Amino acid sequence: MDTIVNKVSQSDLITLDLRDFLPKEERVSLDISPWLKQGILLVEKEFREQLKDFSFEPFKDKHVALHCSTEAILPGWAFALVSTYLVGVAKSVKVGSLLDVEESLIGANILAHDFSVYQDKPIILKGCNTGIDPQNNYLLLIEKLYPVARSIMYGEACSTVPLYKKKAK
Repeated sequence: MDTIVNKVSQSDLITLDLRDFLPKEERVSLDISPWLKQGILLVEKEFREQLKDFSFEPFKDKHVALHCSTEAILPGWAFALVSTYLVGVAKSVKVGSLLDVEESLIGANILAHDFSVYQDKPIILKGCNTGIDPQNNYLLLIEKLYPVARSIMYGEACSTVPLYKKKAK
């Protein structure tokens, strides 16, 4: 009887998953609509009082996504003011959804990553069932891998789409 050999596990393929670039700290959202009059009108004095009375301690060391769940038209300084209460408490603060924050954090971690370890290696960008799919971060990975990788593919080891292959010198 022939032995089944897993050629994928014996290859030098490296799979990069965007989830590996997510920070370990918790990511949470903070809706500012409860601090607005009837959820839609920002009255500066009342807004500032609400912020002073609010405990930001639950956001300690977390990545915070600031957003407004209503259709309120907000002045440009509204989120900036809220962020002044979170600086020094939260790990980071961004305006947008949790997905926006994750995309931003992944991008920052990609930029900080040392890609020289992938020199002349075949790379697969995991694209199946990751749960996150920020296309700009795939493009950023390609930008960083292009100068060093031997090849870049998208998908899974069992089914990849070739994206780039370094020309032989």
